Amino acid sequence: MRAVVVETPGRFVVREVADPVPRAGEVVVRVGAVGICGTDLHIVAGEFPPTPYPIVPGHEFAGEIVASEAAGWRDGDRVAVDPSLFCGVCHYCGIGRGNLCERWGAIGDTVDGAMAEYVAVPAANCHRLPDAMSMAHGALVEPLSCAVHAFDRLPRELGAHYLLYGAGTMGLLMAQLARAAGAASVSVVDVNTARLEVAASLGADAVATDAAEFGRPHGWEVVIDCTGVVAAIEDGLRRVRRGGVYQQFGVAPGPATAAVSPFRIYNDEISIVGSMAVLRSFGRAVELMARGVIAADAMITHTFGLAEFPDALRTFRDGAGRKIQIAPGQP
Repeated sequence: MRAVVVETPGRFVVREVADPVPRAGEVVVRVGAVGICGTDLHIVAGEFPPTPYPIVPGHEFAGEIVASEAAGWRDGDRVAVDPSLFCGVCHYCGIGRGNLCERWGAIGDTVDGAMAEYVAVPAANCHRLPDAMSMAHGALVEPLSCAVHAFDRLPRELGAHYLLYGAGTMGLLMAQLARAAGAASVSVVDVNTARLEVAASLGADAVATDAAEFGRPHGWEVVIDCTGVVAAIEDGLRRVRRGGVYQQFGVAPGPATAAVSPFRIYNDEISIVGSMAVLRSFGRAVELMARGVIAADAMITHTFGLAEFPDALRTFRDGAGRKIQIAPGQP
């Protein structure tokens, strides 16, 4: 089969590799669509420490089962796959926090993933897709499941006002979930005005390149960073209303630091929460996607074949479009 192989940091090729064979408890999935995200960029660049090389990247994907060594699955079943690989025995797995697993792994991050025609995965990680759901929409389930977990981490109340930094794929998903979760208003900040136009079209009440433009002196009950950019993080921390919550959802570089006022956290009772990856949220993300809570067609702007992976990566780096996907079966 053909696959994208990151052979060493900074060097990748599209080449023939051995077809995967399912072990006990596994299935082989013919990949229908796989999304590119920031983690893939870090893997290609050698900036994601858990990744061994060589590796086939790709952790946002959906496809069709073509071989099975697991009960309950048969050829032709259409699935989206949770990439999470938890050890199941460490302290964090034992207390139900598998996404913090001491031996955390993920398909496409620490073992071969779905930037390929086929991939072998644990059957337990597969979630059935409704017949009406396209593979492209199915591949959006993984990033949506991260957003669902982020909302699980928020102390929510109906009628709260939300401020989101970033109108990329994750920011747009979070904005749509905020609407579905009963937000009184959703305001979105991004330096890219084209992305702001999309956010407005998907239901954001206000958009701006600077939160100061919103004229909300008392701040917002919920502020969420979806950028990982220190300047945005520091600005967002200043705009949380007294008694409100700030969430770090965007992925900042490991060494990055941001200035925060400890006195204000104390005096204004500001809650700060993080959200990392997926935890018991994948199945719900399938249901939300099936119900049309997310405008999936508006999220996907580019689809490339496997051989076009360099062009897809370049398009992602340039910030063009929104969700960029690879369709391995596409010429």
